[in-house]
Amino acid sequence: MTSFSKQLSFRWSDLDPNFHVRHSAYYDFGAQHRIEILESLGLTMKAFQMHHFGPVLFREECIFRKEIKLSDIIFMHTKVSKMKADASRWSIVHEFRNEEDQLCATITVDGAWMDTKLRKLANPVPEIAIKALSIFPKSDDFIQL
Repeated sequence: MTSFSKQLSFRWSDLDPNFHVRHSAYYDFGAQHRIEILESLGLTMKAFQMHHFGPVLFREECIFRKEIKLSDIIFMHTKVSKMKADASRWSIVHEFRNEEDQLCATITVDGAWMDTKLRKLANPVPEIAIKALSIFPKSDDFIQL
């Protein structure tokens, strides 16, 4: 598997007054896809609660390259681009591509794991997270931190 991919379905409420996808909708699609991926890797909400940890973001940035309209067919491809060996810190990239495979936007998030009891970064990271991120598809320019 080269990436986690899904076709997006846009709603009227995803549009802005210029009739293209509003900037904040991109972030919503990225967040939803990350949660779906984590769920598929066994990092469910139940697992987060049971192990008292969860993801926390330090940075979320989107670069917009080509407008997306309501009827456009868009695929989001998600990969890990950076990660520490112990999976304690990571960066995930979401690429929004149209049916001609043109890059429309890229979201990059930098994050880590938080201990939800201590309200501090998790140290050490639960084994379930290390295992999940180890099988997460890596970008072509992946960097081991």
